[in-house]
Amino acid sequence: MASRLLLRLIWLIARLPLRVQAALGRGLGRMFWWFGRSRRRVALRNLELCLPEMAPAEREALAREHFCWLGRSLLERGLLWYAPVERLRSLIRVEGDVGLAERSERPVMWLVPHFLALDVAGVATQIFQKRKVGSIYQQQSDPVFDAAMRAGRLRFDGGEIFPRSDRALPLVRAIKRGYAFFNLPDMDFGARDAAFVPFFGVDAATLLAPSKMARSLNMVVQPVVGELLPGGDGYLVRFLEPWPDWPTDAPLADARAMNAWIETEIRRNPAQYLWVHKRFKTRPEGEASLY
Repeated sequence: MASRLLLRLIWLIARLPLRVQAALGRGLGRMFWWFGRSRRRVALRNLELCLPEMAPAEREALAREHFCWLGRSLLERGLLWYAPVERLRSLIRVEGDVGLAERSERPVMWLVPHFLALDVAGVATQIFQKRKVGSIYQQQSDPVFDAAMRAGRLRFDGGEIFPRSDRALPLVRAIKRGYAFFNLPDMDFGARDAAFVPFFGVDAATLLAPSKMARSLNMVVQPVVGELLPGGDGYLVRFLEPWPDWPTDAPLADARAMNAWIETEIRRNPAQYLWVHKRFKTRPEGEASLY
């Protein structure tokens, strides 16, 4: 019952002007800052590890701003799930070659790091081009909320999302049928199929699968970055130039190059990266926890 009431509230909020949703979302983020003690500690620790050149007061100010954007990204999820496509087209601005996957004879992998407009980028791949999209998602423990998430992300009949707990074979089959792959490459999923690769100079468990899959399926790799714009200005999704020399035959070197690119994008827009995720949770054997 609680999940259904929450979803009803999200649906109602989605009908408000975006500038009102943005103000409510920033207020929600301030509440998260004060009451989400554990996530606040994670964000501050990540910033300490990744941006040590900043003074502690600067990092705290950045973390506070991050929580305001985080609140917006959560509250505005309903807009992405329920708003008419015409409204979304008016709010989402795309830059770059959004139609690459639609035209490409080779399958396309979009590399999409965890900025807070990640779901906006997912919508953009469905409403601004016609190639079906496959992606992986974290299945929710609440079945009502999980069903709402799936329905929201798939409502444009743009493809399929596969639970992370499943094997990769269904996704690979979808790619071979012509799907583009919306790939989220920058979270800590443990040491399995990963290598410890520097991320802002700190070893981070980094998946080798993006490089290996792109090479085995002869994929074109196009990086994509989403951004929340201030107030009611909407969203920006940047479809960047495909990487001409990625993947190579060296997955570890590819992972290093990928992390270096993500670092560059974070420095461009540091407040909107997902700092509340324990990016350095998995440690090399014998190394103490960083959190």
